[in-house]
Amino acid sequence: MAKYERDLKGNFDDFLNYIHQGIIGGSISASFEDGSDWLNGEDKVSVRVYERFSWIGSNRVSLAVTLVGQGDSLFLSAITSGGSQAIFFKINTWGEQSFLEKLQSLAENYNP
Repeated sequence: MAKYERDLKGNFDDFLNYIHQGIIGGSISASFEDGSDWLNGEDKVSVRVYERFSWIGSNRVSLAVTLVGQGDSLFLSAITSGGSQAIFFKINTWGEQSFLEKLQSLAENYNP
């Protein structure tokens, strides 16, 4: 399991669409599994779950993305899972790390 978190500034809906398009367009095997949205006045929360095949690990990995927004203040949290073929402990996490690095690159290159 790998985790990435970051505070950002920008438009909530634009950023959510930006990372969604970047993740789906960043891998031929990436898929959007499901999502949830919550709105209370100016406060917004969206959760998105993605999955893709890891060629290095020969397995599927998932990426859970949570975006919290209040005005132009955004908080992004992303956690990967899967990516191991062992029964009792993880023996490889390359696929997870690679999936997370894609999101990290998108977040760090976001220019509102």
